[in-house]
Amino acid sequence: MAWGAQPAAAQKKPAAKAKAAAKKAPATAAIPAASLTAGKALYAQNCLTCHQADGGGVDGMNPPLSKTSWVLGDKTRLVKVLLNGLQDVDIDGEPYNNVMPAQETLTDQQIADVLTYVRNSFGNKATAVKATEVKAVRAANKK
Repeated sequence: MAWGAQPAAAQKKPAAKAKAAAKKAPATAAIPAASLTAGKALYAQNCLTCHQADGGGVDGMNPPLSKTSWVLGDKTRLVKVLLNGLQDVDIDGEPYNNVMPAQETLTDQQIADVLTYVRNSFGNKATAVKATEVKAVRAANKK
């Protein structure tokens, strides 16, 4: 071994630690605080009454927003829920019968903000919803 050289194993550890740290970084790291703040206000104004302050919903009526496949899964489906409303659906095997009215009067940015807030609150960790994504779903939804 050359003077000052470290064994190969010692050279790889910092890179491994960096990769592990990157994997542990929360999904909210890249989410602008302004989007979460705006989303929280929109949630309080438009969603809280049915889905509750803790996102727990109401059994049999309004689905929870905590750790469900609908919230954490496909963003397009989630955007369509806000644009079209929802009624009589099973969410992760549980039936919910209350009518969720369409929220199509919200702007693309407002929908993106409130969904980003929901996807990163109540124990959820997911990528942000962007206004451009909402705009694309809204345009396709009109066809």
